[in-house]
Amino acid sequence: MSDYPALTGFYNLLFLWLEPLSTTIPAIMIWTVPGAAWFHHQLVPDTAPVPSALMDPRSLMAIWQLGNCYLLLGMLEGLGLRSIRDALPGNPVAQERLAGTVLTAMAIADVTHIAASWFALPQALQYAPEVWNATTHGNITVVIFLLSARLAWFAGIGRTRYWYGQRGAEVKSHKKK
Repeated sequence: MSDYPALTGFYNLLFLWLEPLSTTIPAIMIWTVPGAAWFHHQLVPDTAPVPSALMDPRSLMAIWQLGNCYLLLGMLEGLGLRSIRDALPGNPVAQERLAGTVLTAMAIADVTHIAASWFALPQALQYAPEVWNATTHGNITVVIFLLSARLAWFAGIGRTRYWYGQRGAEVKSHKKK
């Protein structure tokens, strides 16, 4: 049995490694190179070059804070899910319940992130993913994939379920109270 039966294989790779890395890298890019002005410019695709003028202090602060939120998200997911694994070895029901809590919060954030990113796009770009840049695809296309993976985890696709969808687990939990 895996040391993390609630989060094995593909889900382990995605939620413990790839997603935390994919949120940490943009934070570093915002704070270093190519920088906050580049990231700000990439939020809505267009063909204009990145402005050479410095960003106004409010926009710079907002983009730096967004970078901090990306970093926080990656750390909470990666470190939080690892803590569940390490604190509850051999207890897949508890692992799944706690991991499910993290994945529920992430799924809710996915939906609001997709909606905010899509509705903020100019109407001409909303239905034109062929002209989206990597940042827009990251904010919409990639997050749709992550949401789909979370929903697949909850549905038990490609894994054994220990809590979610297990009626016996719910009954045992209520008896312990």
